[in-house]
Amino acid sequence: MKNVTDSFVSLGHWPSAGSFGFNTDIFSTNLINLSVVLGVLIFFGKGVLSDLLDNRKRRILNTIRTSEELRERAIEQLEKARARLRKVEMEADQFRVNGYAEIEREKVGLITKTSQILEIVQHYQLETLQFEQEKTINQIRELVGKEAFEGAVGTLNSSLNNDNELHSRTIDDNIGMLEEKRD
Repeated sequence: MKNVTDSFVSLGHWPSAGSFGFNTDIFSTNLINLSVVLGVLIFFGKGVLSDLLDNRKRRILNTIRTSEELRERAIEQLEKARARLRKVEMEADQFRVNGYAEIEREKVGLITKTSQILEIVQHYQLETLQFEQEKTINQIRELVGKEAFEGAVGTLNSSLNNDNELHSRTIDDNIGMLEEKRD
């Protein structure tokens, strides 16, 4: 630091008769050169640097604003999608409930229809059974009637055979009596 102040102090003590020479102290000359360059840069580059920083700041702010808008739109779309999902889930639940109710109604309908068909089948079975019983009873009656008729015919035939003998004897007896009376 002492070299820096010495170099500034020595500037004030240069002889005006001027001899030209080189300053071989690198640190003091570099420091002076750097101060001059920085001063010029700050003086002339302040506007350019300020413009560059302002442009960069605007771009960053625009990017932030755009990303905030995109974020808000994404949040809105997410909320809409969640609302649609809830609505679809409610509709699905309603369809499921309605489907279960419809299945239950169809089940009750099928049970009722099946029981009605079963009653009709049982009724037909009962009618068929009664018909078969009547048919069997009629067949038995016919068979018994036929047997009785054949028995009666047999009895009548045997009676007639017996009666024929009886008639024949009666006739023979009557003829024999008539012949005796004639004699």
